[in-house]
Amino acid sequence: MKLESKQAATAFLSSVQEELSAFVEKLDGETYEQAANLILTSRAGGGRLHVTGIGKPGHVAAYMASLFSSTGTACYFLHGTEAVHGSCGQLEAGDVVIAISNSGETAELKSTVLAVKNNGCKVIGVSGNPESWLASQSDAFLYAGVGAEGGPMNRAPRNSVLAELVTLQALSAALQAEQNWTAQEYVRCHPGGKLGQIRDSEK
Repeated sequence: MKLESKQAATAFLSSVQEELSAFVEKLDGETYEQAANLILTSRAGGGRLHVTGIGKPGHVAAYMASLFSSTGTACYFLHGTEAVHGSCGQLEAGDVVIAISNSGETAELKSTVLAVKNNGCKVIGVSGNPESWLASQSDAFLYAGVGAEGGPMNRAPRNSVLAELVTLQALSAALQAEQNWTAQEYVRCHPGGKLGQIRDSEK
């Protein structure tokens, strides 16, 4: 690696430590209570959970749909732009949709959120801007903000994506705890790989 490359990697790692530490210090269990209750209330009435986003947050949405599903909360990825071209057909009134946008002002996501609400669904907004349009349209809001992205030019979403992942992973942990899952139930959804091997002490 060239000296410039090493310096960029080192600067980014320092930024991660600074930004994520500051972000996590703002959070606690109460941060997730309103969002978790929305989802639990929906599920109790037969509703389902979906996650959507545009661009890089769309990739976060796909991962989180998988994580929620694999830890006891069935969840579906809703394509951020296809939603207004027919994919809202996967929604039913009473469902909850988590919408992710760092700025909270992305034009395409605005269209999707309005369509989601018109289909009778609740919205949990995830954004780095608590004063954003997305925050104002959300039934519950989760802050996922950082002061700097950490990479060259400070534009490509790096630290903001980490913040989105952390806050939604915390929500997934809260929801998993509500399921009262046993090790056997966890393995039922993970029959392959190392996760499918239960130690004798867990049986």
